[in-house]
Amino acid sequence: MKKFTRGSFTYILCLMVVTIHGEIIREYLAAVKQQGRFMLAKRNSCALGQNHFCLIRRKRDWLIPPVSVSENDSGPFPKQVVKMKSTAADSKTMIYRITGAGADQPPIGLFTVDKRTGWLWVTKSLDREETALYVLTTHASAKDQSYNETSVRLTIKVIDQNDNKPLCTQDPFMGQVPERAKQNATVIKVTAKDIDDPETANGIVRYKLVKTQPNGGLFHIDPDSGVISLAAIGVLDRENQAVYSLAVEAADMDGHGLSSTCMVIIRITDSNDHAPKFSQRKYAGTVQENKAGEVVARLDVTDRDEPLTANSVASFTIIKGNEKGFFNISTGPSGMEGIIMTSKGLDFEQTNAFSLLVVVKNEVPFAIPLATSTATVTITVQDVNEPPVFEPERKKIMTHEDLEVGSTITKYTAYDPDTAREQKIRYKLLQDFANWLEITEDTGLIKVRSSLDREASFIRNEEYTVLVLAYDNDDEPATGTGTLVIKLLDVNDNAPVLEERRVPMCLIEPKPVRLTITDPDGPENGPPFVIELNTEYQSNWTVISNSSSGVVLLKPLRRLALGEYSLVLRVYDSKRLFQNRSIIVEVCDCKGDDVTCFKDVYAAAAGVTLSIYVLAAILCFLVLLLLLIVLKRRCERKAHWQHFNHTEEDRDNILCYNEEGGGEQDQDFDMILLCSGLEVFSNDIAPMASPTIFCRHLPDENEDIESFIYENLCTANDDRFVAPYDSMLVFAHEGEQSESGSLSSLQSSISDGDQDFQHLQNWGPRFRRLADMFAGGEEE
Repeated sequence: MKKFTRGSFTYILCLMVVTIHGEIIREYLAAVKQQGRFMLAKRNSCALGQNHFCLIRRKRDWLIPPVSVSENDSGPFPKQVVKMKSTAADSKTMIYRITGAGADQPPIGLFTVDKRTGWLWVTKSLDREETALYVLTTHASAKDQSYNETSVRLTIKVIDQNDNKPLCTQDPFMGQVPERAKQNATVIKVTAKDIDDPETANGIVRYKLVKTQPNGGLFHIDPDSGVISLAAIGVLDRENQAVYSLAVEAADMDGHGLSSTCMVIIRITDSNDHAPKFSQRKYAGTVQENKAGEVVARLDVTDRDEPLTANSVASFTIIKGNEKGFFNISTGPSGMEGIIMTSKGLDFEQTNAFSLLVVVKNEVPFAIPLATSTATVTITVQDVNEPPVFEPERKKIMTHEDLEVGSTITKYTAYDPDTAREQKIRYKLLQDFANWLEITEDTGLIKVRSSLDREASFIRNEEYTVLVLAYDNDDEPATGTGTLVIKLLDVNDNAPVLEERRVPMCLIEPKPVRLTITDPDGPENGPPFVIELNTEYQSNWTVISNSSSGVVLLKPLRRLALGEYSLVLRVYDSKRLFQNRSIIVEVCDCKGDDVTCFKDVYAAAAGVTLSIYVLAAILCFLVLLLLLIVLKRRCERKAHWQHFNHTEEDRDNILCYNEEGGGEQDQDFDMILLCSGLEVFSNDIAPMASPTIFCRHLPDENEDIESFIYENLCTANDDRFVAPYDSMLVFAHEGEQSESGSLSSLQSSISDGDQDFQHLQNWGPRFRRLADMFAGGEEE
């Protein structure tokens, strides 16, 4: 087989192969032309012998006319639609079948075919709105399966009938239009849908107004588009009719077929075509003088436009009588009320009545020219008792802080603005925190009550502020206040102060210690400062000062040992006012600027030493107590010592004393003198002045107790007003009136070398051990 190109005839040579049995195996004809259907008209003759021949085949084709089926057919069913025929049916018995939606696919069995005759049947009524087009595939083949026809697509179109009426997309339609809208202004568009074929009259919808309430002629509708518009201008009035109802008919078949009716609700929106009006032409109000922000009058209005909209909310303006701006007017919360208030206090003595002209409009402009409404408001000012007024309201004066008590500082008075009233003004101090001043009630004369102090805590920026009160004698007194500011000029009444009380210093290569000097007085009575060391410290210390600053340097003149040193320095200000200050310098085991002191180590060592001393004291006390017990028992047994003979030679033996005195060597001394009151008489010192150094009785909060004790010790050592070290010191004397026993007899015999301890054997079992010890010692 050989295939030729498109556009030319195809010739096929048939080779007849004849076998020895004389059977014709097959003839094969292939002639394809894709552009049309036609028969081969040319034969090819060949002579190959008696048993060879050539055949010419004709192209097969379907004979199916165009197919369309009307919807809603009433039957009877099944009903013939079209007959399919293959051209091969003239020579062969053909078998027909169909496939596709409506045949072997849902809806299955809608179309059937007679497999022998090729007739296509429809089994029930069709609905175009459900399916407008069916596409089937037809198949034909020879009964003996020797031939299969090429499959062909069969399209069945469903013919539309006017079986559906138009339906509105909304019901009701809601529209609105301003009452002052122009003619032909669009209000709303009505739409309806018809599911019939839109390319035929069955699906083409037309519109018309069939009813308008409450009256007609105000609106018209476009029959093709369904747009409703305003028919004329000036025919709407919201205040008379706010809502219209329209009935619209939508019909197919160019308006003459099936139809449906829907409602259209049109709301007329408000336009500002009515001006607000005052309820009355004249209003009156009263207000007390000096009252700012007070409501004077309320002006109510009416408006026919829609309430609570910009078309009805009123806007007020004072067009006359408020040239000085004493009043302002605003709209109340309801939008239909004007509120007049005072913007500042009125003065009855200047003007006691006002007349205002007020006009009212709306917040938005009028839709048409309208006349505005005006009203007259008369306001009366009421007289009240006004408080006295100080002039000036804030008075500032200057005076020295050392002004004498009773001196007059200034006179601060007020006047009464109530010129029509005869009233008397009195004064008093309202705020005098330091209680330094006093004021004369009738005249307002201010004097010094107690000493002023520029450095007191009440002073801010060298100023002391006092509030002065003035009040009249009305039945309901009115009061006014004035502010008196006193600037206190400085007096040199404070000596300079050394801020540091305790400073550290290194033992090795010590650096000078910085000391800070302050003076609460003003700059003119402060620096330059001068600092001096007391004479007794000048051999070991020196002070380096800078006259332009309040910082001095303390420097040792020789190498010091570890410990603390108490110094006294005298500090002078520029006016030579001085003060002695004590300072403790702690020399620590460190070098140069790296000052490090280990106070805790020293305190721990001191604590251990103190503990040793306490334990030693307790031990000594116990030993003495034991000796006392021994001596007491010896005295009690004296009456039983019959063998004991008291002779002159026994004075060095143990003796019992039952009274306390000055001892055996001073029995002639009159102890009465020492038992009298303790008085000190000294003529070798004389106090120079009152002491300026005091010991502190209690430590500061969180202060180290060791530092507190040491500071008081240094303060006592440096006190020049105590008795000298070589003065007579008197201590309490223990004499016969003492409740405790005397221990002086314990040392009446310094040595026991001459004692005979043999007699201890006679003292009983308790003293035998002692007798053995001492007697044995002598024999040894």
